[in-house]
Amino acid sequence: MPRKLPADFPKTAADWDKLAAAAPGEESTPASTDAVQPERAVVVRDGGPLAVREALVKRGRGLGKKPAKQQVTLRLSPDVLAHFKAGGPGWQARIDEALRRSL
Repeated sequence: MPRKLPADFPKTAADWDKLAAAAPGEESTPASTDAVQPERAVVVRDGGPLAVREALVKRGRGLGKKPAKQQVTLRLSPDVLAHFKAGGPGWQARIDEALRRSL
């Protein structure tokens, strides 16, 4: 689960610029814990906010593959359903296989 950022964490480019203007001019070597504890990171004029901004770009899963199957609602006779469910888990796949064989 992602860590929540502090409420006063900069949200816009203007907020970052204001923070960078108030930051000291010398560079700082981040401690080894800064990568896992963003609240302890030191912001400096020479790229500090830009580096954090780039690191916080939202990453996602990207586009998924096109689904191989389509979800539908299907009414089946109780005895047909009982037959496939009696086989245990995977009964939907067995129904799909039986329908595919009948094509």
